[in-house]
Amino acid sequence: MDTTPTRLQQLLTFYNEDPNDPFIIYALATEYRTTEPQRAMEYYQKLLDEHPDYVGTYYHAGKMLEYLQNPEEAEKVYRRGLQVSRKAGQMHAASEIQQALNSLLGLDYEDE
Repeated sequence: MDTTPTRLQQLLTFYNEDPNDPFIIYALATEYRTTEPQRAMEYYQKLLDEHPDYVGTYYHAGKMLEYLQNPEEAEKVYRRGLQVSRKAGQMHAASEIQQALNSLLGLDYEDE
């Protein structure tokens, strides 16, 4: 019988050892994204509240809010993410967040 801990079990152990590590919180949100979206959003929210400079959060948190049928909050998250990513000089992240915001707002049309 395989007693090797699963990735989720390992992440939860790491989280219990250091609940303030933004990378572990982000990894947990990612791990829960497809199986437990509401739980994933709880971890994304923790990142937004406690680690607002963690740029990687904004795109995925916004997408999760869209998935959870909360477009108004998704828009707020994207807009804040644009500010944070630009301030951090992370222009690739800013571009991805801008595209997500444009899509949410229906501005992702293609020229014919």
